Amino acid sequence: HVAHLGVRALPNSYLTRDLPVPAVPVRVKLTGPGGDPWVWGDEDAPDCVSGSALDFCLVVTQRRHVEDTVLRATGPVATEWLSIAQAFAGGPTLTERGRGLRS
Repeated sequence: HVAHLGVRALPNSYLTRDLPVPAVPVRVKLTGPGGDPWVWGDEDAPDCVSGSALDFCLVVTQRRHVEDTVLRATGPVATEWLSIAQAFAGGPTLTERGRGLRS
């Protein structure tokens, strides 16, 4: 699933930008389309991303800017990661605010 790829691609999001991969673990807690919890990472992780699986998938595929979603990042690493998340190969790209939103 795209959400799983997004979580697994955290290191790539940093490496494509020549940034060091954070040593701080990030927990990801998403709500799937049917309301079921989708969770990655240790409960004790200091940083966490939470919200809908749809919003997360849109952000990691850069179809939506994180500030145009209701995803919540707790901690500096989670916040930084969502700003550069990229679940696909290739050079680094960024998404502009408003992308994918209807006017």
